[in-house]
Amino acid sequence: MESPRLILASQSPRRRSLLQQAGFQFVAEPAHVDEETYPSESLPSDVALLLAKRKAEALAPKYPKDVILAADTVVAFGDSILGKPKDAADARRMLKLLAGTTHIVITGVAVVLANTKFERVKRVMSSVRMRFLTPHEIDRYVEGGDWEGKAGGYGIQDHDPFVKRIHGCHTNIVGLPMTTTKVLLAAAGIYPKV
Repeated sequence: MESPRLILASQSPRRRSLLQQAGFQFVAEPAHVDEETYPSESLPSDVALLLAKRKAEALAPKYPKDVILAADTVVAFGDSILGKPKDAADARRMLKLLAGTTHIVITGVAVVLANTKFERVKRVMSSVRMRFLTPHEIDRYVEGGDWEGKAGGYGIQDHDPFVKRIHGCHTNIVGLPMTTTKVLLAAAGIYPKV
């Protein structure tokens, strides 16, 4: 019997890079899911799980014999969700809000193998403390475009991510908590090739 392939339901270069660094072989195909539609009363941790599951389930019919890995990362400021900024002004707003505060980064991870009805979902949470930012620092960062496609409008891996301290999983903050991801993939029979 042929081993299932790993399908990454994402177009995120950060998720692809983390999987490659960990030695996984995979095919990347984005799951075109509306990340803005979820019940309005949902907590950020529930939204991350819901969207990760939706992404995995969106590709499962196309790849019923393969393992689908999907993830969704949200930044929670209290009970408010900060997704990916819509534009530069939205990125500026998010960075002003987060500057000098602590927020939570939540990633939902879903692993699905449709033909065996295998499905596992987990969430990982990490806290991030940001330093105070001047309006000039925010403008310079936004003008550089590093905010694009990143929950909360920043990336911890960027040249100057403004982060003073983290508690929890670093790769979660990047966008894919690798310790949890490896456990879920192993349960589905997927292991690194190195």
